[in-house]
Amino acid sequence: MSNLTINADRLLGRIEELGSLGRDAQGRLVRVAASDMDKLGRDRLVGWLEEAELDVAIDRMGNIFGIWQGDAEAGQEAVMLGSHIDTVIDAGIYDGCYGVLAGLEAIETLKEAGFAPARPLVVAAFTNEEGVRYSPDMMGSLVFAGGRDIEEALASIGTDGSVLGKELERIGYAGRHQPGFLKPHVYVELHVEQGPVLEREGIAIGAVENLQGISWQRITIDGVAN
Repeated sequence: MSNLTINADRLLGRIEELGSLGRDAQGRLVRVAASDMDKLGRDRLVGWLEEAELDVAIDRMGNIFGIWQGDAEAGQEAVMLGSHIDTVIDAGIYDGCYGVLAGLEAIETLKEAGFAPARPLVVAAFTNEEGVRYSPDMMGSLVFAGGRDIEEALASIGTDGSVLGKELERIGYAGRHQPGFLKPHVYVELHVEQGPVLEREGIAIGAVENLQGISWQRITIDGVAN
């Protein structure tokens, strides 16, 4: 198995195709969470998961999972690979999407090589990781990991006044599984942020050492400006 090589044309072709879905009138990629644009991307991803003969499962948060159980024993914790396919406004085609589609490509490569995994292999696409329409960001993975109550998350009000849970129902991605129904043994994410620093510095690749931290607060100040 040490000589396995992914199908680069298939992976890059999918990245390009997914990047073509969710464009606005100005040509910008605007596939924000639980929108009609997001549905286009989700539908295509699910199609690819089904073509790869993975079991597709969707939890109540709208998180999508493609599961290759193989001959692994029932109840075994999974090796999970993934990221997100929702985008910011005027997004690049790699951020998030690369991690999901690379995970799918790795699983397909192993399947085609006749690999027999000792654990289930799962590719995941988490909901509202960018946090453009609903806050906070990284919401789908936060709920999945038990860091936020599912009912509270589904009641989130968007920047357009929409309710996340109702929007997931509207686009057909309000799943039946409880978040956390899959227990990962390990989680691996290939992620491209597409910032300009590496390009400017002439560095081909970088390893993440730190990530931004965000604190949300509401402050009321009483008194007279003086």
